Amino acid sequence: MTDITKAIKAINNSAEFSVNADDINQITWHNGTTPIPANEILAKQQELIAEYNAKQYQRDRAKEYPSIQEQLDLQYWDKINNTNKWEEAINAVKNKYPK
Repeated sequence: MTDITKAIKAINNSAEFSVNADDINQITWHNGTTPIPANEILAKQQELIAEYNAKQYQRDRAKEYPSIQEQLDLQYWDKINNTNKWEEAINAVKNKYPK
C-alpha cells in the first residue's frame, strides 16, 4: 500500500533518509536533507492512501478486460463484419466497475 517512504518521496523526491520498521518516529535524515515534520508525512500518507483507494475501479477493470491480443482480434473482426463486439466487451467491464 502506501508506506512512510512513499509519502516522504512524494513530498521530496530527492530526500535521503532511512526508516526503521516503517515507524514515523524512527526516521534518520542523511546528507543534509531537511527533516520533514511527522504530521506532514502522515498527512501525505493519508492523501496517497485516499488516491489509491479512489482508483480501485481501475485495478478491478484491468483484471477483467480482454487481453490486448483478444481486443485487437475483436477490432479486426468488427471492421470486417461491421459489428461492435469489441466496444460491447469493453463497455461490459466499464459497467461492471463504474468510476
